[in-house]
Amino acid sequence: MLKTLRKHGVTLAVFAALTTALTAVVNEMTKSTIAQQSALQQKQLFDQVLAPDTYDNDPQQSCFIVTAPQLGAGEHRVYMARKGKQLTGVVLEATAPDGYSGAIQLLVGANFSGTIQGARVTGHHETPGLGDKIELRISDWITRFSGQRINSASDPNWAVKKDGGQFDQFTGATITPRAVINAIKRAGLYAQTLPAQAGTLTACGGRNL
Repeated sequence: MLKTLRKHGVTLAVFAALTTALTAVVNEMTKSTIAQQSALQQKQLFDQVLAPDTYDNDPQQSCFIVTAPQLGAGEHRVYMARKGKQLTGVVLEATAPDGYSGAIQLLVGANFSGTIQGARVTGHHETPGLGDKIELRISDWITRFSGQRINSASDPNWAVKKDGGQFDQFTGATITPRAVINAIKRAGLYAQTLPAQAGTLTACGGRNL
């Protein structure tokens, strides 16, 4: 009996070792493919918020870590776009902390003179059928920000119509669009400060701009 148990134990141990080794090999073989697909999806998203003809570098390779209250709590990534040696725009990660059901994650494209190039929601927990209209797959509401200029921090146009602004609110859900509008506005205003920070931004890889 004891000899049989030992035999089964050794068999299980060998099987576990082989399974672990196989998993490691498969993971190593697919790692580069997964990374490539992730980069491609990110590039497609970037092209939705920043017109490709406005830059000739690879913004994904010009990534910087910032800590800015305007973008939300914690660290956020910003991706700088250039044409030649001239900075032409930026893609920013931003957080709207005051969504109806919690924080809303955004990607915002902007130039440095106050114009939003585009915005997309990348994560949220808003109510299906109400607040989820911020998603492009649900409605085109988020596309209304493309080409919109922010004239100042107190620009009255940057609000839902219920508050005297230019953007539609959702029936039965005003908190969600209000949070998104304010977050995009703050990101756009922060974008205007970035050229002056050249040389001080820390890249995602640890070097300076």
